[in-house]
Amino acid sequence: MILTVTMNPSIDISYPLAHLAIDTTNRPKTTTKTAGGKGLNVTRVIHLLKHPVVATGIVGGNFGRFIEEQLDADGIAHHFTHIDQETRNSIAILHDGGQQTEVLEAGPTINAAEQADFIAAFDQLLVGCDLVTMSGSLPQGLTPDFYATLIAHAANAGKKVLLDSSGASLQAALQADVKPWLIKPNETELAGLLGEPVDKTDLVRLQKQLTHPVLAAVEWIVVSLGKDGAFVRHQEQFYHVTIPTIQVVNPVGSGDATLAGLAMALAAHQDDTAVLKTAMTTGMLNTMQARTGWVDAAQFDPYFSQVHVATVKRGSAYVND
Repeated sequence: MILTVTMNPSIDISYPLAHLAIDTTNRPKTTTKTAGGKGLNVTRVIHLLKHPVVATGIVGGNFGRFIEEQLDADGIAHHFTHIDQETRNSIAILHDGGQQTEVLEAGPTINAAEQADFIAAFDQLLVGCDLVTMSGSLPQGLTPDFYATLIAHAANAGKKVLLDSSGASLQAALQADVKPWLIKPNETELAGLLGEPVDKTDLVRLQKQLTHPVLAAVEWIVVSLGKDGAFVRHQEQFYHVTIPTIQVVNPVGSGDATLAGLAMALAAHQDDTAVLKTAMTTGMLNTMQARTGWVDAAQFDPYFSQVHVATVKRGSAYVND
């Protein structure tokens, strides 16, 4: 079983409009409301691909109940810690031929007692899981080292953590004594960690950057190259993963779907090639769906077979098939 952590979930509300008019009334003809947050996108993809998963995090109020009811309706197991404050909304206005304007609420402020309650519940959930994913922003009231604290608790229980975060919380996790097992920074996040520009088209330099001391103790680092696949370091080995050309419908959530694929393959103790092919396949399948955090399981095998993983000679741009 995979345990997914979403500390700041939301109700994701989508308003499609032909045109967004400013300083007046807009009336969308359709509206969708889903249980959202990066970690719940990960959860949904894992569930759709028939792998056991349990979602955890903190929810509150009527909005929190809505999220739990949606997960129940989808048959997704969950065990959230409850607070009195309302869970947040995240609003996306899709307008004017592909533009997207977002309004993201900050969410509740978690106090010390609520934090302690969650950690106690988290420790119990660790007993039955194979590994843990942690995704997204932290709510107000939690310090940037909160993920680092959870990673240490997981390590004490003999569980490894796949972390998809950014900014201060990612930096704190990498500075802690116990590191995440896997991280998947994008180009901007990696540049922030290293304090230098990152050019994802320069694979020789990128290879050197992934051996930077701040990253040295992290076993897996997965850097998305967008339509060009991914560049990956696993311990001392480097891989360049390429994907087929696909028709992109909605790229939002593809990183979450990629993390879901990584988690499933790693939990199943698959080899490096299978891990990376699974991750790229789940990421691709999400981009082919209009719904965020959604994949068509029937398409998995055909696209899995089209992902290519090549090893990269250390200090070289050349690959060995």
